[in-house]
Amino acid sequence: MMGLATGDALGTTLEFEPPGTFEPIRDIVGGGFFELKPGQWTDDTSLALCLAASLVEKESFDPVDQLERYTRWYTDGYMSSTGECFDIGDTTSHALEKFQETHSPYCGPTDISTSGNGSIMRLAPVPLFFARDPEAAAYMSAQSSRTTHGSVISIDACRYLGSLIAGMATGMKKDEVLSFQYEPVPGYWRKYPLADKIESIRKGSFKTREPPDIRGSGFAADSLEAALWAFYKSTSFEEGCIMAVNLGEDADTTGAVYGQLAGVCYGASEIPDGWRSKITHSDLIESLAEKLYRLSKTDKSLGCLDM
Repeated sequence: MMGLATGDALGTTLEFEPPGTFEPIRDIVGGGFFELKPGQWTDDTSLALCLAASLVEKESFDPVDQLERYTRWYTDGYMSSTGECFDIGDTTSHALEKFQETHSPYCGPTDISTSGNGSIMRLAPVPLFFARDPEAAAYMSAQSSRTTHGSVISIDACRYLGSLIAGMATGMKKDEVLSFQYEPVPGYWRKYPLADKIESIRKGSFKTREPPDIRGSGFAADSLEAALWAFYKSTSFEEGCIMAVNLGEDADTTGAVYGQLAGVCYGASEIPDGWRSKITHSDLIESLAEKLYRLSKTDKSLGCLDM
C-alpha cells in the first residue's frame, strides 16, 4: 500500500509528459500537471484507499460498497490527498455516473476501447485481502475490475497482477512469480486463459522489450507491461520506481502499479526514508495496510470459482 502511494507521488510530476521531453526525476518533488505538493498523490491511491477501507470495514468483498466509496471520492473528495477529486479517468467517471443511476454492482463498460489502467492502479488491497487463497485472489482481482472496467483486457490485467501480488504476499520470491511456469494453482492458466495481450506479458514480453516499445501509457496492457519491466530490470524499490515513472505519459499510474509489486516484494522498509516521510496521510495508509494484513489471515473460502 505504501509502495503504491509512493510510486503515485513520485510519478505525478511527469504525468502527461511525452517520453524524451523532460529531465528525468529521482525524487518526490510534486508539481506536474496538477501542481501537487511533494508527497501528495492522485486518483490511483485515492481509489486504492477506498477499496481498502471497504474490504476492512465490511470484512468482505462488497462491490456496491466499493462503488459508493468511489462515488464519495468523485463527488466529495473522500480519501483524496487534497480534499477534492482533481483527476479521474473517462472510463471510471462513466462507470460512477452509471452507478449513480442504476446502483448496479458492475458498471464497467466492456468494449475493448475502454481497456484503461484504472482498475490495476488501485488493485493491491484485493489480492492482499484474499492472499491466503491464491485462486480466490486472482478471481476477486478480476471482479474488482468489473466495477468500473469491464473490458477483458482490464479484467485479465487485474487477474494476472493480483496473482503476482498474492504469490509474493505469501512468501514467493520475485523470480518465482515472474517465471512463465508460475500459476496461482496448478493448471490455472490452462483452465482460465488470459486475453492475448496479457498472455503475451505473462510469457515474458517485459523481459525482452525496451523503451520505446515499453510504454507507460494509460492502456492497461501497456501499463502492466511497463511496471513489470521496471520491476524485472531493477534490484531495489528505489531503482525500479525511478525507471517506471521516467517513462512519462501516465507516469503516476506506472509508478503506482510498479509500487504495488515492489512494495510487496521488498517491504515498506526498503522504500527510501526521504520518500516515505513525504507521503500524505501515511498513517492512514499504514493503518489500512495493517488491518488488511490481519484480515488476510482469516479463512475466506469462496467455494467453487468459475471465471
